[in-house]
Amino acid sequence: MAAATVDSEITKIDKYSILLPTYNERENLPIIIWLIMKYLDNSGYDYEVIIIDDGSPDGTLEVAKQLQKLYGTSKIVLRPREKKLGLGTAYVHGIQHATGNFIIIMDADLSHHPKFIPKFIELQRKHDFDLISGTRYKGGGGVHGWDFKRKLISRGANFITQLLLRPGASDLTGSFRLYKKDVLLKLIDSCVSKGYVFQMEMILRARQLDYSIGEVPITFVDRVYGESKLGGSEIVQFAKALLYLFATT
Repeated sequence: MAAATVDSEITKIDKYSILLPTYNERENLPIIIWLIMKYLDNSGYDYEVIIIDDGSPDGTLEVAKQLQKLYGTSKIVLRPREKKLGLGTAYVHGIQHATGNFIIIMDADLSHHPKFIPKFIELQRKHDFDLISGTRYKGGGGVHGWDFKRKLISRGANFITQLLLRPGASDLTGSFRLYKKDVLLKLIDSCVSKGYVFQMEMILRARQLDYSIGEVPITFVDRVYGESKLGGSEIVQFAKALLYLFATT
């Protein structure tokens, strides 16, 4: 009875701030917001969605404003910026306005399905993990919508990072995660990488700082609308960062 009471108290206290950095996501944003509402409302968890739009020229912010009118300002929080300033700074910007004690980061392009969020929360509560990472590479996780070449590159990059860095997690480059808010702030403060490599360094710094990491298998789906933002420059950046992290972690 006492345990049930404690669990009930935790449920009332915990709040989850979902950070959604966006850039040209006007087609995807209404769908991802609807899915978040569906799975989080059904779960009964207290949450908010913070949309951090980086000056999207396609009108993403206007769509976000309409969604805020539809769902309310307590659920949809708009914190736009004038231009693209990097993923790490987008998270810092979002955290500054987050009222939750847990932070969930995910992509707005429908590659991360909100149905996994309750699983993240359940696993975190069960073991009191400092962070939960969605993984494509173990326990039934996977990828849909990629051709063989892209899958091979992804698997190869992950294998090399595992071999060189021994991170204690199976998926370093994924960006679907749940953090204790204070842990995320400390990790961001300790990271120097920018862009896509930022996610990889976050896991490695967590290992260095002895934070506990849980993993939930997820299905990653290639973006439905719009173009992938991963290009040749990001691949070069990844290779350089891998060497840097190998030397410093």
